[in-house]
Amino acid sequence: MEFGLFNSACVLPQFNGDEHRRIMDEAAIVQTADRVGFKYTWATEHHFLTEYSHLSANEVFLGYLAAATSSIHIGSGIFNVTPPVNHPARVAERVAMLDHLSEGRFEFGMGRGSSTTEQKGFGITDPDLTREMFDEVVGEFRKMWKQEEYPGFDGKFFSMPPRNVLPKPYSAPHPPMWVAAGNPSTFTKAARMGLGVLCFTIGGPESVKPLVELYKNEIGNAEPVGDFVNDNIMVTTQLLCLEDGQRARDLGADMGQGYHRSLLLRYLDTFPRPAGIPEWPDLLPDPTPEQIDAGIKAGDTPYGTPDEVTAAIRKYADAGVDQVVFGLLSSTMERDLAFETIETFGKHVLPAFDTDPVHRTTRQREAAAAR
Repeated sequence: MEFGLFNSACVLPQFNGDEHRRIMDEAAIVQTADRVGFKYTWATEHHFLTEYSHLSANEVFLGYLAAATSSIHIGSGIFNVTPPVNHPARVAERVAMLDHLSEGRFEFGMGRGSSTTEQKGFGITDPDLTREMFDEVVGEFRKMWKQEEYPGFDGKFFSMPPRNVLPKPYSAPHPPMWVAAGNPSTFTKAARMGLGVLCFTIGGPESVKPLVELYKNEIGNAEPVGDFVNDNIMVTTQLLCLEDGQRARDLGADMGQGYHRSLLLRYLDTFPRPAGIPEWPDLLPDPTPEQIDAGIKAGDTPYGTPDEVTAAIRKYADAGVDQVVFGLLSSTMERDLAFETIETFGKHVLPAFDTDPVHRTTRQREAAAAR
């Protein structure tokens, strides 16, 4: 199993709108994770979602990280590939340029957007159309990355004449391709397309286990939309790994989790809404120390001492997850506390699970190039 971070530039009220501080905090924790052996970081693309995420130009953020790190893979989690938001040729260009700047460390995560606030801001009035948009463009990227001229395209959602899309990717045949997924049908579809899955869940390891099984049962039958199959499932969760377990419990109950989850449900309104959830501006409560303690004891929450966090990570491994990613700053966690938890995890937990010095995606890509 491999590990990473999730970057979103969340600016909760406690930071008084200080975007610069939180953006630079995100960059700093990636550098720490790079140093202690984390293999990936994923930067989201969101637009217009006040407080929830101020990371809109993630290709710029990732370009900065390419120069500021040495071994960690930098991923788009996601690039929105619907044509009204990003023209497919521009996406292909960004992917190839980031692949060059990182010298083969870029991971291409795709998605359709999950908020009508974003979609309507770019003129998409029917969220269901984004599925058709994705299906229309996803197979065009590898054609644009070929050495020969792209033959052009005349579709329902985008058209362009024959053009040579430049630059071509640095890595052969191209960076690994991923897609954001949250429901069973998308996991199955991702497997059939040969795409890795970026899974964003707050339900714990047991909630993703049946989805992982669906994907793994189907991936052997993939007809990839890229030039190779990226057999990978990434799951995003939280982390607070400290030497003092009681300190972790106390801090975990005071990091704005209720407010952040309320923002998630406010904005990501194309997902099914669980019953009994208060409507914004009413808020979900923060977890109590007792609730956090119960989650730790059940192995559902990667909080606590290194041994307690190890037990929770073991459940993700047992569920068949390939990569676990932590959205540390999607909270009020301060930079220094994030450094501490990353370093403690990197020293005591990570080596027990990640024993391969080579990234899983690199092995799959190199095997494809050799064929």
